[in-house]
Amino acid sequence: MTVAMAAGVVAWSDTDASGRYHYTAAYRWAENAEHALYRSLDPGIDIGRFPRRTTSAAYEQPLAAGDEFTVELAAERVGNSSISYAWTVSGTRGVCVRGAHTVVHLDEHGVPARIPEAVRERLIASDRVSEETS
Repeated sequence: MTVAMAAGVVAWSDTDASGRYHYTAAYRWAENAEHALYRSLDPGIDIGRFPRRTTSAAYEQPLAAGDEFTVELAAERVGNSSISYAWTVSGTRGVCVRGAHTVVHLDEHGVPARIPEAVRERLIASDRVSEETS
């Protein structure tokens, strides 16, 4: 189940000297979709408490300034303190980027802590999301 979708247009500032999107733009677009997801699950959530632990991306097609794109982000695994996401960025010709990242929820001291229950329960409610009990 897709848990977040976002659409946008590649800005000139998203491109490099080749005129195509810079590889970091895809990470920003996925992160924006993730943040919108958190806000939809818990409007008061402190987004800064979910830093990246791992990231990966495979680039399949270019996008240029002015091209429209869509980001689909899905929670693949929800642990006690971490969430693993899979995501795609698609343009008019299909998938441009396939990516994944894992975040760890931190407490006010920067120590891994249990994901807020409201967020955790809503993410686990999907039949595609697997829950880790360890």
